Amino acid sequence: MGRTGYLNTSRGLAALIFILLTSVLHANYLYKDEITANKKFKEDVEILGKELYDKTGIAVRLIMLKKLPKGMSIVEYEKKVASNFDEPTVLLTFSELDQKVDILAKPHSLYQYFDKKQILSPVASYVQSLFMALFFSHSWKEFKETLSDYGGTIIPILAQKSKKGEEAQKYATAMFNGYADIIGQIAESKGVKLEHAVGNTNQNAILFIKILFYGFILYAIILYLKRKFFTKRQQNDA
Repeated sequence: MGRTGYLNTSRGLAALIFILLTSVLHANYLYKDEITANKKFKEDVEILGKELYDKTGIAVRLIMLKKLPKGMSIVEYEKKVASNFDEPTVLLTFSELDQKVDILAKPHSLYQYFDKKQILSPVASYVQSLFMALFFSHSWKEFKETLSDYGGTIIPILAQKSKKGEEAQKYATAMFNGYADIIGQIAESKGVKLEHAVGNTNQNAILFIKILFYGFILYAIILYLKRKFFTKRQQNDA
């Protein structure tokens, strides 16, 4: 092989290596992060997103914005971003200053693989939804709707107060929790097992604590109402 042929081969190989390295180094699944600047958070998202894509062909991408572009809603922004991808794509988007979070699937048929309403519910547990349904519903229809709206994995965490300087960590925790929920639901719907799936042991423990806590509150309220009515009845009898 002549020198020219050798140089062309070397250049071609170098170009191929550069393309491969670029595709690996660029964030594919943490599509944009203007908030956390957390290397571990980025790595965890990339690993989880890549495994799901390799096994299902569905790309779940996370977007962390400081603020939405002026005059654009979160759905409009998601549709614009989604137009950049040819493969089936799910976008989980959060805007810090707008305090907005949303999930968009392209094509629409992808919604069958995960429960958007559950993931974005502001209520974490069934006990909380029962408590809210009992005390804040104005009709039977509203009662049933409130009772069935629980299981949120993002908003309950976002709603928690955080210490000064720890907001970014709270956002990362909430959004990764939701991201992992979407990934897990899609994998289960597709019948695939993920090696890097996020375990639900800790989530179940937190749920158990919430059930006990809100159960105690509900029990205390019931006792209070019973005592109040009993006292009133005694006064009427007297």
